[in-house]
Amino acid sequence: MVKIMETVLRDAHQSLIATRMTTDTMLPILEVMDKVGYQALECWGGATFDSCLRFLNEDPWERLRKIRAKVKNTKLQMLLRGQNLLGYKHYADDVVTYFVEKAVANGIDIIRIFDAVNDMRNIETAIKACKKEKAHAQGTICYTISPVHNTEIYVKDAKLLKEMGADSICIKDMAGLLLPYEAFNLVKALKTVGLPIQLHTHYTSGVASMTYMKAIEAGCDIVDCAISPLALGTSQPPTEPLVATLRGTEYDTGLDLDLLNQIADYFKPIREGYLTSGLLDAKVMGVDVNALIYQVPGGMLSNLVSQLKQAGKTDQYEEVLREVPRVREDFGFPPLVTPTSQIVGTQAVMNVIAGERYKMVPKESKALVKGEYGKTPAPIPQAVKDTILKGEETITCRPADLIAPELDKIRSEMKEYLEQDEDVLSYALFPQVAENFFKFRRAQKYKIDSGLGDLEDKTHPV
Repeated sequence: MVKIMETVLRDAHQSLIATRMTTDTMLPILEVMDKVGYQALECWGGATFDSCLRFLNEDPWERLRKIRAKVKNTKLQMLLRGQNLLGYKHYADDVVTYFVEKAVANGIDIIRIFDAVNDMRNIETAIKACKKEKAHAQGTICYTISPVHNTEIYVKDAKLLKEMGADSICIKDMAGLLLPYEAFNLVKALKTVGLPIQLHTHYTSGVASMTYMKAIEAGCDIVDCAISPLALGTSQPPTEPLVATLRGTEYDTGLDLDLLNQIADYFKPIREGYLTSGLLDAKVMGVDVNALIYQVPGGMLSNLVSQLKQAGKTDQYEEVLREVPRVREDFGFPPLVTPTSQIVGTQAVMNVIAGERYKMVPKESKALVKGEYGKTPAPIPQAVKDTILKGEETITCRPADLIAPELDKIRSEMKEYLEQDEDVLSYALFPQVAENFFKFRRAQKYKIDSGLGDLEDKTHPV
């Protein structure tokens, strides 16, 4: 029997509509979703936290609590960027531990924990915290292709995650690079580690459903799917066709197609609304062969286009695509996932626009080369270090070892806005964005307490 995790509440809309689905859109269908028998519902983490605060004027913690109140029988899952949590830099261990504690307390059952460069040292604190809270810790391997990545490396990483206390292993294929027969071999190899294997991919390159079939034949225990209206393209493979395909076989999911159809019917008009508003661009719904040629995730492609538009250099798109793998090699072949995909992509754009490689170097590129994100899969060439660091020493220890405890300091900084314990963590991750949200929340509360009703203007105060 194969189990399915449903991604429509998190990764599906993150991939297709920049994480703009509101909590109010989700709530009416949750009780039906809870009856299906999914292995889990992915509903939190990734960019949802940032998007709630920055664009939707929502408290991400309140979203989680509302979902938990509706979903009584199904496990809730989140995505966590290891020592980066849900932000874009490393945080002190006390912040990581407190975040995991509060995530579980507010309703999360399973935490998928990954590191952008597959430096497992950056995952260990979060796994320990997860185990302490008696939640399921899913250790994650970011799948990529390079001269230094192979099955043996991935098996070694999986064994290390098991030693750290991981309850299961996820293969996270963020760019849709994992081809069907490679998936079969990789899953077979990882099954020897002795933990359940879950596979996550995106339909970007067009092979994802075939990849799932071969992975399932190799013994994959769980796959990530999205209900059909918000599947395909840069999202996940659709749930219903896989359920129908496996029905009556030894892999039968046991999921009810009638209930799945109800869920699909609920999301169909929502999808149409996203298309009409332009939030869902039809371009992200097709197959993009560039994903296989350049190993660039779909979301990263749209960022590259946006940066080139701002610079008035859209004619140099192909040149930037060719520069991405060169920068990636210079930076030690990191998997292209947040935040490394943004770092490599931005550096490639700057190299092309400047007409000279590494003439302009953002602080994030420097941090990656210096070792602030951890140990890269391959050593960074000394010539690249010399050009970018200009003699500065590199970091070889676990980066968070250099970060002093910071929770008390953060709490002190934002105490005037504190309404719940979790606000400290919102501020820790996104200080300015969270402060704007706290001001908005306070204004909303004042209006309601004054009997003036809800604010008409739901934009953040400047």
